[in-house]
Amino acid sequence: MTTDSKLPERTFPSFSAMLALIKPVTWFPPMWAFLCGAVSSSNLSINTLLITLIGLLLSGPIICGMSQAVNDWYDKEVDSINEPNRPIPSGKIPGNWGLWIAISMSIVGGIISWFLGTWGFYATMLAIVCAWAYSAEPIRLKRSGIIGPGVVALCYEGLPWFTGVAILTSGLPPADIIFVAAIYAFGAFGIMTLNDFKAIEGDAKMGIRSLPVVLGLQAAGFVACSVMVLAQMVIIIFFFYINMPGFSAAICALLILQTLAMFKMMKNPKELVPWYNGTGVLLYVSGMMIAAIGLGFFR
Repeated sequence: MTTDSKLPERTFPSFSAMLALIKPVTWFPPMWAFLCGAVSSSNLSINTLLITLIGLLLSGPIICGMSQAVNDWYDKEVDSINEPNRPIPSGKIPGNWGLWIAISMSIVGGIISWFLGTWGFYATMLAIVCAWAYSAEPIRLKRSGIIGPGVVALCYEGLPWFTGVAILTSGLPPADIIFVAAIYAFGAFGIMTLNDFKAIEGDAKMGIRSLPVVLGLQAAGFVACSVMVLAQMVIIIFFFYINMPGFSAAICALLILQTLAMFKMMKNPKELVPWYNGTGVLLYVSGMMIAAIGLGFFR
């Protein structure tokens, strides 16, 4: 008598697989940007702590997590090449569970945002629409090396910052805060372009025209660095213009350190982009918080 030792096919994903699907490591940028918005609103206090925590939960685990689930669902073929151990191609998230999780989180995000004020709701709904448009057929904005990273930069930096201000002030953020958030979102295009370096093989095979695929590593790295530098130069000039030279100088110092890191990265971008993401990007987001403190407490 023989026994079949093959394990039965999984029909329900484990908690660890669902957590891996929504990628907690990716939650930091939008949560940080939301916190920058809360700080720049000048309304961050013990009285607004609860709504701030709700906003952080919405921007990170729910909306960003949802976007990761959407992306993984529509990237099954790419991930089977780049990252075959990801939850969906590996079968840890079976059947249509990846799609159901993405839809459910979109609904939950929309419901929560409804109670966070008109502008917070609008910003959240735009982020949800962008997440689906970025990954889903037939739109699939990620095919473009310009539009794709631009949309992600907007959703990771600009919209969370806007939302942080909107829900703590119950209104449309002031023009200067929108301007600073928009410029940092523009600069984050460079960060998202560098993030595409890790998927260059699968992207090339699947027809996704990311800048590393289209331009090559050196040229794409140069574009990414140039955009980040340009954005921060605008911020430095802006703070100098509004008579806040101390904040301008602090952000300038961070930019100088980033530039040194960029020169090192460009010597071997294929190997050193992960290193830069842990050093130069940290300096970039530190400048965001300095700008937020200036806008919120020292105008």
